[in-house]
Amino acid sequence: GNMSFSCLEPQIVPVTFLSSSSYLALPDPSEQDEVFISFQFRTWNKEGLLLSSKLHQASGGFLLYLNNGKVKISLHKTGKSLSDITAGTGLNNGQWHSVSFSAKRNRISVIVDNDVASSAQSSVPLQIHSGGAFYFGGCAKMGHSSECNTSLAGFQGCMQLISIGNKAVDMISVQQNRLGNFSDLQIDLCGIIDRCLPNYCEHSGECSQSWNSFYCNCANTGYKGATCHYPIYEQSCEAYKHRGNTSGFYNIDSDGSGPLGPFLVYCNMTDTTWTVIQHNNTNLTRVKSATRENPHTVFFKYSASLDQLQATINRAEHCEQELAYHCKKSRLLDKPDGMPLSWWIGRTNETQTYWGGSLPAVQKCACGLEGSCIDSQHYCNCDADRDEWTNDTGFLSYKEHLPVTEIVITDADRPSSEAAYKLGPLLCRGDRTFWNSASFNTEMSYLHFPTFHGELSADVSFFFKTTASSGVFLENLGIQDFIRIELYSASEVTFSFDVGNGPTEITVQSLRSLNDNQWHYVKAERNIKEASLQVDQLPQKFHTAPPDGHIRLQLNSQLFVGGTASRQKGFLGCIRSLQLNGIALDLEERAKITPGVEPGCPGHCSSYGNLCRNGGKCIEKYSGFSCDCTFSAYAGPFCKKGKHISAYFGAGTSVTYNFQEYYFLAKNSSSHASSFYADMTLNREAISFAFRTTRTPSLLLYVSSFYKEYLSVILTRNGDLQIRYKLDIHQDPDVFNISTKNMADGQLQHVKINREEEMLFVEVNQNERMKFILSSGTEFNAIKSLTLGKVLENSDADEETMKASSQGFIGCLSSVQFNHIAPLKAALHHSSSAPVIVKGRFTESNCGVLTGTDSTSSEKTHSFADHPGPIDEGEPLANANRSDSAIIGGVIAVVIFILLCITVITIRIYTKKGRYSKNEAKGSENEDSAESALKSELSMQNTANENQKEYFF
Repeated sequence: GNMSFSCLEPQIVPVTFLSSSSYLALPDPSEQDEVFISFQFRTWNKEGLLLSSKLHQASGGFLLYLNNGKVKISLHKTGKSLSDITAGTGLNNGQWHSVSFSAKRNRISVIVDNDVASSAQSSVPLQIHSGGAFYFGGCAKMGHSSECNTSLAGFQGCMQLISIGNKAVDMISVQQNRLGNFSDLQIDLCGIIDRCLPNYCEHSGECSQSWNSFYCNCANTGYKGATCHYPIYEQSCEAYKHRGNTSGFYNIDSDGSGPLGPFLVYCNMTDTTWTVIQHNNTNLTRVKSATRENPHTVFFKYSASLDQLQATINRAEHCEQELAYHCKKSRLLDKPDGMPLSWWIGRTNETQTYWGGSLPAVQKCACGLEGSCIDSQHYCNCDADRDEWTNDTGFLSYKEHLPVTEIVITDADRPSSEAAYKLGPLLCRGDRTFWNSASFNTEMSYLHFPTFHGELSADVSFFFKTTASSGVFLENLGIQDFIRIELYSASEVTFSFDVGNGPTEITVQSLRSLNDNQWHYVKAERNIKEASLQVDQLPQKFHTAPPDGHIRLQLNSQLFVGGTASRQKGFLGCIRSLQLNGIALDLEERAKITPGVEPGCPGHCSSYGNLCRNGGKCIEKYSGFSCDCTFSAYAGPFCKKGKHISAYFGAGTSVTYNFQEYYFLAKNSSSHASSFYADMTLNREAISFAFRTTRTPSLLLYVSSFYKEYLSVILTRNGDLQIRYKLDIHQDPDVFNISTKNMADGQLQHVKINREEEMLFVEVNQNERMKFILSSGTEFNAIKSLTLGKVLENSDADEETMKASSQGFIGCLSSVQFNHIAPLKAALHHSSSAPVIVKGRFTESNCGVLTGTDSTSSEKTHSFADHPGPIDEGEPLANANRSDSAIIGGVIAVVIFILLCITVITIRIYTKKGRYSKNEAKGSENEDSAESALKSELSMQNTANENQKEYFF
């Protein structure tokens, strides 16, 4: 019939609104009492005017515009808004969307994307008629005024299929100036650019865009910056430690701005910083059925991917993982160099047959290396194949094989055969890149490394210290592009670059000199959107990238570090921890083969010594530093962690800490500790301690002075706490009684004493702070020593203090601190180096941390009632021959006691065997009970072995 082999599509002529001043004006051919307009649009902008028109014979009009990605209609008259309706959402997504707008008499409606659900309508108190002209995308400007008189920004995007009064607009006629008029349009082309394709937001950043630019939402990515390039987390626990952080859980990003994301670890901040990475099976797991045909295989999943683990291991100085294999007739290797019966697999997916404490390619256990296996014919304890529990346990420390990802066991199917395994977390210590450094000794010396060529983003970070006033840190050149970072003056760092659109420079100026031989931090970044520079903690400076620059860096020379290719303006000083896009450059290895450059930089304490708190002393190391807390009342990596150190004082015991000796010791060792007490005037003291006793009167603490001034803290005869200050030799001491209760009741009492000039504050057992006023003076001059317990030397103290001292102190003293001095810690842990003298019975105890009835019962060996009066423990024996019968009786008592112990242990062993048998009968009802039974049996066997040794003795 009547047909043709073609399909005539309506011609679609899109139009592009290139700027905010673009517009398209079209007449209304009908001029009827109704308005009906439809069109399609696409844009990336959230805001913009789509359509406007005046109302016929009325001083008003309507506006159809985008507001926060939604279509909104505003009807107004004489400056008064009559109606606002909204439809659609998220219409600025760069896709085509259709809009149908109709107005007839006093009713208006709008439909978006032909979806009734995305439509809106309203009645208005106004008769609406066509106004004769419609403005799309903007308004024509007449001098200083606008046809549509609105503050809305113009539309930037594309429109097509424009229809007025159900009649399509011929855009070709518009293009040929035969219909309407326009400004700054591009007809017959949609010139919108998808700036999120490709997506330049890194690390899964969410891209959005406007007409001119794109934006990256970096929320929950672990990164920051214009393109989500720079990490917000440190690369290692070592880096967190040297920011002053203490032990805890932290996110680390091992490759910095590289492709690997951050993950959670536990940082154990001791003198050596350990990174702890857990896996999904840290329990002791028993195996009772396993053969070569049906092996027991277990897989371990870590809190990080294998790539993240590898990056962490590569940065670490040392890594290890404890692997314990308990066995009863379950072998590991069977015969030396034979086919292994059990093995493990690491991250390289290779089978490993050496076990904890051994070395790769040896096929031995730790006892095989040490020659200490229970059967010398075998290289593992378990290979002795005995019908009793033994084990092969040790640390795997070959970094290339860690962590353990799989264990396979095949020998646990014979009668009485059983095995159990336990794999500890992955432990890594140190950061070999954090302290990697080089010293540049001449202006003509430099190191060179591979280039940045082809990178979308470039970030550089490093530490430097110098006494020079200028010098180039690094330079990378191309035919046209270049990057350079330099110390421009003693207080300025500049980052200059050219990426195809002319040289650009960013400068950060410091208020203090940067050539002070202290470590300073520099971070520079250039990406497609911007460049930035940061120095230390100063505000970061930014420079917006022009739109016509190179997307990728076009650099083809080597990266010069510490100098330039022209050997001019070289850097004199040290550079440390240099990283490019998260990759650490090994400065030390390259420096070893480069003239004028030496590996390593000394002087870490000059920059990081302030991290050692509370009188801790900074100790210089080749790779970093550590804090010596010997003379501090605190412990931990930075001498910030409080430590409860307690001691029992017997009758007549005295502990004296000499400040004068400490002064000379500190002075001779060049210590920078904050308190040199000799020849020094104190205007304030901070004293805290805890004690427990039943003896009164007692001397708790006494501080003497070379000027016959003193401070004493005593318990009076009725158990009151009394503080006696004498700061003026011409006046009587100030005496303050705290009578809250009898403090000699055998319970632990906490005391805090703080003096600030004449103001004295006392707090007992965390009760309300009491305030007193001193009248004898405000300066404590040239203090000499601090004594706990009993004053043995001649003293200038008053009669009441000496009475308390003559009785001495019997009981527990704990956590004693005088400013930053910890006399108990010095006496117990550093007696050979600290200026402390101990006389009498003095032993470390846990008496300062126990409370209530438990503390009383646990201190029976230190019972206060056992010592009603002073005892001279140094008195020699008299009539020694009288002790013969006592010795014989003592021997008999010891023999009887040993026999009783053997009987009790034997009964306990058989009881445990009975319990274990019952647990065996229950089978494996649940995993916890099975593990408990295994631990019980292992414990029982260890006990039995120990008892066999005791019986033999």
